[in-house]
Amino acid sequence: MISRLASSFVAVAGALLVATCASDVPVVREAAQPAMRFSPHDVERGRALALIGNCNVCHTTENGASFAGGRALPTPFGTIYSTNITPDPQTGIGSWSLDDFRRAMHEGIAPGSRQLYPAFPYDHYALVADADVDAIYAYVMTRQAVVATAPANDLRMPFGARGLIAFWKQLYFHPEAVIPDPNRSAAWNRGRYLVEGLGHCGACHSPRNHMGAELRARDLDGGEAEGWHAPALDENSRAPVRWTEDALVTYLRSGFDERHGASRGPMAPVTQNLAQASESDVRAIATYIASRAGSSHVGASLAVTRVQVDDATRAELQRGDGASQGAILYEGACAGCHDRALRGVRLEDSTAVTDSVPTNMIRVITDGLVPVEGEPSRSMPGFRGTFTAGQTAALVQYIRARYSRAEPWQDVQAQVDRIRAQHPSGSAS
Repeated sequence: MISRLASSFVAVAGALLVATCASDVPVVREAAQPAMRFSPHDVERGRALALIGNCNVCHTTENGASFAGGRALPTPFGTIYSTNITPDPQTGIGSWSLDDFRRAMHEGIAPGSRQLYPAFPYDHYALVADADVDAIYAYVMTRQAVVATAPANDLRMPFGARGLIAFWKQLYFHPEAVIPDPNRSAAWNRGRYLVEGLGHCGACHSPRNHMGAELRARDLDGGEAEGWHAPALDENSRAPVRWTEDALVTYLRSGFDERHGASRGPMAPVTQNLAQASESDVRAIATYIASRAGSSHVGASLAVTRVQVDDATRAELQRGDGASQGAILYEGACAGCHDRALRGVRLEDSTAVTDSVPTNMIRVITDGLVPVEGEPSRSMPGFRGTFTAGQTAALVQYIRARYSRAEPWQDVQAQVDRIRAQHPSGSAS
């Protein structure tokens, strides 16, 4: 036992020493690859796959050139900026061979043996077949080359030392091939392959440990992404209305489903991409997710029958006689859409109302919903400048109590204060 502990200590110390000496250093760029020819079929297939992989979202800044990098990716360890993956030979990946690209996707290693941060989800991309990686390579290498250098990463010590990534990989990076289940349909197996691999759904929808690694035993059990809560997509789904394959297809390809709501936060650009992806692949994803989230009994047990407020009660709420602050706020600001006019999402059907944390409801009430261009999404005004933090907390607690049988959320006020202290997300929901 002592020798094992000593060996572990030496290994950690060695890794830290290497890491300290191997912080970000300038990368020596090779010459551009000779002009390559790719078949139109491979380029088109790569385009469809890149949409599922969400490559454009992470590698494009707002109003920036596609795939030119520079987008800030917040992590618990600091900010990482996405890289330029256009075929520019100096600032992009124009000097990368197909083998270089495969190694980056499958091993998280760039040319020059440069370790890549796992914000680039190679723990999922490692499961992608060579043929699919090759098609994505054909697509990105035929994009417009853009000269653009990403800002330097801003990470707390010692996380800026790339040598630590090799040690992190020894602990947490152990990809296993997705083996088809002969007892399942071809669509289910295809969906699982896309969800676990290229789609990297678990990167947002799975919880992580203190070192940022996904808890594989809790795959798709809910996680955090860019300040939003990514709800569980497994058997612990808290959606009051169970997900079906058709409902998921509608949601994933339009960003909205009447019985579940609208895509929000970082999920909004995902649905924008999936609207353009292969319809058969999106249906395969829906088939797999529906087999998991659709089997959940959790959300259904928390649902309530639609509650209608009679005129006498409404008058009492408007006068404030004996009514809670949250009820008064709801009647004045929310009921017109969510109850009477029925223009809004039915709150008793909303996962945000029955979810394990109030994060998404607070964000929607605070900053509203911005409709996504080209999608039949719903809009909603934000109340950041209308409600105080205390009023927002009261409204959130009231909606939870009225529209679900779920237990009350704890520390709602503290979470409201935290979200209001941040900049408005500006994301659709």
